[in-house]
Amino acid sequence: MRIRLTVLFAAFILDLIFGDPRGMPHVVVYIGKLIKQSEDLLIRIFKPSPAGEEDRGLKLIMGFLLFFIVTGTSVLITVLILYLAGRVNRYFEYGLSVLLCFQLLAVRSLFTEAMKVYRALKTGDISGARLAVSMIVGRDTDKLDEKGIIRAAVETVAENTSDGVIAPIFYMVLFGLPGMVLYKTVNTLDSMVGYKNERYFYMGRFSARMDDVMNFIPARLTGLIMVWASGLTGHDVRSAMRIFLRDRKNHPSPNSAHSEAAMAGALKIRLGGEASYFGRTHNKPYIGDDTKDPEKEDIREACRIMLTCAVLSWLIGLLVLLMWGKV
Repeated sequence: MRIRLTVLFAAFILDLIFGDPRGMPHVVVYIGKLIKQSEDLLIRIFKPSPAGEEDRGLKLIMGFLLFFIVTGTSVLITVLILYLAGRVNRYFEYGLSVLLCFQLLAVRSLFTEAMKVYRALKTGDISGARLAVSMIVGRDTDKLDEKGIIRAAVETVAENTSDGVIAPIFYMVLFGLPGMVLYKTVNTLDSMVGYKNERYFYMGRFSARMDDVMNFIPARLTGLIMVWASGLTGHDVRSAMRIFLRDRKNHPSPNSAHSEAAMAGALKIRLGGEASYFGRTHNKPYIGDDTKDPEKEDIREACRIMLTCAVLSWLIGLLVLLMWGKV
């Protein structure tokens, strides 16, 4: 437990300082390549029909196999690398563990990318803001107005506070680096194949469901921590708690609205509503009250709340590991 504690401590500090350095090999990139290669291999072996409704059973089986091939390989490689590093030198193993944990956190990168949207809007560069927000959201952004850009940025900061910060820390605390890698692999699978389009509606279903399972507890913890963080950053904690309790299920995903509801309540804006994905318009339930129009400063405030959540979850994780080590 002491090693896990010091690894998490050092990795979090490194993430705050460096984020994702350009040109540095990144474990999530390799996970993405593994997913793509495994998917291509399964398609070559099973040759499913490209038509969405044909070969449904086969595509479900392929999705099941894809999930276990990718997650099993990722965790096995992690365990093997750490074992071999430990055989060389315990300090080498520690350094490698810190590097891996550091890469699986996304505090600085989320802050940096969201603030690019904020700075573009501050200078009146709507096209630049659309481009910047397109880097961090899955929706179509080419026709978003300023309010739509702000909503999209705030929503992704709120949701990724769970996916990119609190959930990885949660699994690192409970299961160490293999657990953290497993979570990040499932999350990456969902982001690559968990779409409800013709290609992945059946093949990506199992990965999407497993992502829901693995995010079930972290998403709810994130909502509660975000309510706490809203008070620490000078926002209305009562509003954050009220909207969190009222609207935390207002989303097609069982997990996404928990953090979005807390954020909407803290900023006193309304999220959700109409959004376009791959050219198709979707009307999602509203989250929050339409108390005021979204403003550029809401992006910066969302980032402040996210950073506070990150520090709180890190401190809680360190405390749990410290107490766990004394049991």
